[in-house]
Amino acid sequence: MSVRPRIYARPLLAAIASVAVLAGTAAAAPAPTAPTASAALDDTYYQAALGKTGAALESALHTIISDQTRLSYSQVWDALKDTDEDPANSSNVILLYTGRSQSKNENGGDADQWNREHVWAKSHGDFGTATGPGTDIHHLRPEDVSVNSTRGNKDFDNGGSQLGEAPGNYTDSDSFEPRDAVKGDVARMILYMAVRYEGDDSFADLEPNENVNNGSAPYIGRLSVLKQWSQEDPPDSFEQRRNDVIFDRYQHNRNPFIDHPEWVEAIW
Repeated sequence: MSVRPRIYARPLLAAIASVAVLAGTAAAAPAPTAPTASAALDDTYYQAALGKTGAALESALHTIISDQTRLSYSQVWDALKDTDEDPANSSNVILLYTGRSQSKNENGGDADQWNREHVWAKSHGDFGTATGPGTDIHHLRPEDVSVNSTRGNKDFDNGGSQLGEAPGNYTDSDSFEPRDAVKGDVARMILYMAVRYEGDDSFADLEPNENVNNGSAPYIGRLSVLKQWSQEDPPDSFEQRRNDVIFDRYQHNRNPFIDHPEWVEAIW
């Protein structure tokens, strides 16, 4: 697999913040957690997870986020029009990989329309569009029909050839690399799915691993790359709002790695 140099917009800010902390000026550094991970959430929603690491933390989070309302696959259409609304144009949604703002009403299966992208490819564990992982909007996002098809069920990794229709995204025979602005989003969606679906609710136990070309096995790689993406592309206001909307209006559960990005390293 070819590997291209990676340039990120936000790592420099993170580096500056780290230097500030080491220099004893921690007050100038950004908080390590997203604004939505407030004391109120920690005192209520995440209370059972606080102070834990490793398998204990993963188990606690699984119990917490498994308490959710499940949507039908048809309900996902309307939910995505809300969760992924363009903050600059309430008539549009933002497509995950292309970054294009497109009318909410231009959804379907035709060329240049948008459809429902399963970030954890539904063939990885063979759950299809069944109510549960197949309809969990924490990993379902609007995407251009043909770009969605190009991604297919490929694992995530760095490298490949740039997509003409979606500059900034790269792909080869066995992997897909999303644009820099959503690398962390993709990583946190994958890791949410791994914690939420542990094989105790009639679906496969979903797990990240270090492989690509996982096929129909309930795995997606590469974990080391996903961890790097999560660190280099921290949660932004769009991702945080999306988490809040899913919690408040639809599934009533949260993606803990948006609220507490540091839990990625604490578990993996």
